[in-house]
Amino acid sequence: MAIELYNDGSHVCLMFNDLVDDSGGGAVQANQFLLVSKDEGALIDPAGNMTYNALIMAMHKYFPFRHLKYIFASHQDPDIVASLNKWLSATECTLYVSALWERFVPHFCTTNRTDGRIVGIPDMGMVVPLKDTNIHCVPAHFLHAEGNFQFYDSKAKILFSGDVGASLVHHDEIVQPITTKAEFQAHLRYMEGFHRRYMVSNKVCRFWAQMVRGMKVDMLVPQHGRWFKGPEAIGAFLDWIENLHCGIDLFTQDHYKVPV
Repeated sequence: MAIELYNDGSHVCLMFNDLVDDSGGGAVQANQFLLVSKDEGALIDPAGNMTYNALIMAMHKYFPFRHLKYIFASHQDPDIVASLNKWLSATECTLYVSALWERFVPHFCTTNRTDGRIVGIPDMGMVVPLKDTNIHCVPAHFLHAEGNFQFYDSKAKILFSGDVGASLVHHDEIVQPITTKAEFQAHLRYMEGFHRRYMVSNKVCRFWAQMVRGMKVDMLVPQHGRWFKGPEAIGAFLDWIENLHCGIDLFTQDHYKVPV
């Protein structure tokens, strides 16, 4: 199922939420994103081999996959970009990923497949034009990967936030956005444990939240679970995460003992 996040007639942002079979608890649910701006297309976090064929079929009526121009990968995890070899084989696209992972993601591919096809994003980020819009590669380091980026569509004003804002829910529950503070509070139980373990520290959460407050973000759309729309829900999430103690904040010597 394609969820239309934005469509002004010439620029479309789509989310595919149900291409991973998460009903048996085998693989984590993941969202994939297609941006089509006139005759140019980009995928954000296309995921692994289990989604490749389904994603091609799902995106076919919106954009011919062989004409794909870019893939943007927030980081190097398998649920982000393990299908890279297939995409580089089937298209002429270029991958944008943190420069930290530029020499690691080729391990997903056959020899020489990535030659000249990967752009390493520097730590400060960069801007990539996509026809009618610009895709801003926004720093989100240590949230959760060492080299981590989010992708901001300047026309749609959507921040594709990777694992920040992620929740662990069944794909059938990802139909409507969270729009109010009350909805956010009810949703917290699906995301709190994930963020406490996968986000590295409160320090970087605060830096990130301060950065996002200075951006014009109408939607904050994570790679897992439901998304947030409008100032009330996004504001509630920012208030929460900038006060979250997580990762190394919570660890003690008790977590570092030789198992018996």
